[in-house]
Amino acid sequence: MLPSLLELHLSYCLTESTVVPPPLQKINFTSLSVLDLSYNFFNTSSFPSWLFNLTRLRKLDLSRNYFGGLFPDEFSSLKSLEYLDLNQFGLKGRIPRVIGNMCKLKSLSLRWNNFSGEKIEEFLRSLSNYPNNTIALESLDLSNCELEGQLPASLGVLKSLQHLRLSGLLLWGSIPESIGNLSSLKTLDLSDNNMNGSIPESLGKLSELVELELSYNPWEGLLTEAHFINLTRLKAFSMYNDEKEKPMSLIFNVAYDWVAPFKLHKLQIVNYRVGTGFWIWLQSQTELLDVMLRNTSISDSIPKEWLSKISSQVIDLDLSYNNFSGRLPLQLKFPKLQRIILGHNQLEGPLPLWPTNAHLLDLQSNLFSGPIPSNLDQFMPKLSHLDVSENHLNGTIPLSIGNMKDMEIISLRNNQLFGEFPQQWSLWSNIFVIDVSHNNLSGNIPSSMVIPSSLLQFKVNNNNFGGEIFSSLQNCTYLGILNLEHNKFTGNLPLWLGSNLSRLVMLQLRSNLLGGHIPHQLCNLVHLRVLDLAHNNFSGTIPKCLKNMTVLVKANFFGVGLIVTDPYDGKTTITSKGKELVYGDEPLFFWGNTIDLSSNNFEGEIPEEVGSLIVLCTLNLSMNRLTGEIPSSIGKLHWLETLDLSHNLLSGPIPQNFSSLTFLSHLNLSYNNLIGKIPSGNQFETFDDLSIYEHNLLLCGAPLLTVCPRDDTKKGLTFPAEDHNKDDNEGFWFHVSMAFGFIVGFWAVCGTLVLKKSWRYAYFNFFDNMKEKVALKIALKVACWQGRL
Repeated sequence: MLPSLLELHLSYCLTESTVVPPPLQKINFTSLSVLDLSYNFFNTSSFPSWLFNLTRLRKLDLSRNYFGGLFPDEFSSLKSLEYLDLNQFGLKGRIPRVIGNMCKLKSLSLRWNNFSGEKIEEFLRSLSNYPNNTIALESLDLSNCELEGQLPASLGVLKSLQHLRLSGLLLWGSIPESIGNLSSLKTLDLSDNNMNGSIPESLGKLSELVELELSYNPWEGLLTEAHFINLTRLKAFSMYNDEKEKPMSLIFNVAYDWVAPFKLHKLQIVNYRVGTGFWIWLQSQTELLDVMLRNTSISDSIPKEWLSKISSQVIDLDLSYNNFSGRLPLQLKFPKLQRIILGHNQLEGPLPLWPTNAHLLDLQSNLFSGPIPSNLDQFMPKLSHLDVSENHLNGTIPLSIGNMKDMEIISLRNNQLFGEFPQQWSLWSNIFVIDVSHNNLSGNIPSSMVIPSSLLQFKVNNNNFGGEIFSSLQNCTYLGILNLEHNKFTGNLPLWLGSNLSRLVMLQLRSNLLGGHIPHQLCNLVHLRVLDLAHNNFSGTIPKCLKNMTVLVKANFFGVGLIVTDPYDGKTTITSKGKELVYGDEPLFFWGNTIDLSSNNFEGEIPEEVGSLIVLCTLNLSMNRLTGEIPSSIGKLHWLETLDLSHNLLSGPIPQNFSSLTFLSHLNLSYNNLIGKIPSGNQFETFDDLSIYEHNLLLCGAPLLTVCPRDDTKKGLTFPAEDHNKDDNEGFWFHVSMAFGFIVGFWAVCGTLVLKKSWRYAYFNFFDNMKEKVALKIALKVACWQGRL
């Protein structure tokens, strides 16, 4: 018995129990005003009814437990309740309307429950049923609880509201004009809905508003000065979405000389357009801590004056995917700056040297030139993510970069760097990504170089590296991407590729000088999605054990992922559909399933087991010395988009079940010895390019002009196939009868002339008489013509 106990806090204290412990049910808590049972992860379908006897309770926190039942109506008995938190409580069904009768309730959180099908209009309308309009509710959080519908005008009745969070729902339409009546509102979060209407100017009446979150909605219309005219306390404004390729139609359009009544600390506008005066106006915002203006179509330079004004306090600076041009100031101090993201613009000149403790520097896809500063490690000693890819940088890679002990991701891709691979990089203990592809680097990467086991991606493709594949990679047991293509590596495939690197997702060795057989250990790579050995000197047969690559065999087996960290967006080139395609690493993870063994010296037959790789998208075995027939099992690869078997010694027919490959968009079977009718139907109706089948002299049928036997192309009819044994027998007896008839006819005429003398005389006398009569008629005709002349 604890009748005088006022507060009971048991958060995180009862995690070993799945239900509310029975002893609590037997204690007299008649004076209890605060009860906190949050984060105990109870899992029960029976709600503890004794709670409803605590009539003096003012604060009840049951969040992060799981009830899994309907919302109990008995909550209406807690008349004194001011704070109710049922966040992630497993509630479902509908919200009882008696909530509207809890007239002292100031804070209600129902986020992350499942009220699927419940209309937000009806719930908000129930809250307006307080007697005499005395609504005390100050904080309402319904985020991610499956409510749907439009925001009603009755929302404006909740005049005491200070915090309104409605993110992650199924809302649509516009914000009602009555939003302007919420004069006490400090936080408004409508993010992650489908609000496809306009934003009313009455929003500008919310003079107490501090945080405005409108992200992930397809808003329409304009945002102008009128929407912000009285927002004197506004500190944070966010409006972004994921549609990078298609910015939303809403435009943030303010006059360049507008003097805003607020000083923002946080401004995030992503994939929405801004007007021509916005950038000039923004330069008056000098107290910014977090700036994210990504893909907003701004075309201008970044003024040194504005950077100087925010340099002392700014923490995040993201101006990527715009059209900023010109040069950056070379020396500015940013003591608090953590992330610098200026990629995908048209900035030029040398790389800036800003003394800062930033951990991320992203300047990719610009026009920066010159060398990488040799003292970069002194100005930015805490860098863990360096991305200066796709610029015009030249010179050698500074050895001092190896002094940055926290380095996790380094991408120098697609520049004009030369020299050798820096062995000092072996000093990094937690490196995840090394990408120096598409440069002019050369030399051998020594096997003695220690590469940390933490490495996830290693890309040195499109350089001039040589020597054998360095054995130090065998320690990288977490390696997911190994790309050595377009270099001069020699030797055989090492056995440890298949035995040690069991988490490989992409193995790309195209265009090197590698040879030998494919070791069977390679089939142990159950997560492998891309195997590209094209344009080498490999020989032997294609191993049948490829069917062991589980991720290509089972459609529901996703294997290991490639996610490293945001905002790194690695790129990989895949030869597919007859051309080189550049993919981001993440999309490639889902759609790039490829086996490319083209342009080698493989021989023997295509193994039937290839048909087990049902998730394969690209299969290229062209330009080898493969023989035998095309396995019909390939017709089971229903996800196949590219099939290239050209330039081999294949024979036999094209399997008719190939017509079931409905995703097939690129096919090449040329330069083989294939025979018979080309399959028809589905995708084969689109393969009208004759080069697909050229130099297969015994192929017939559309689109070729060669007509197959018993194929009436004029009438468009194909006669049914007949029994070949029957045809052969009929042909034999036809020829026998022809020979017999000739013999009988010959001896019936000529034999009588030889055997019977009188018939022989009569026969020749007949021809002599006929000859004289014909000669006489000709002579008379000639004389007649001469007389006329």
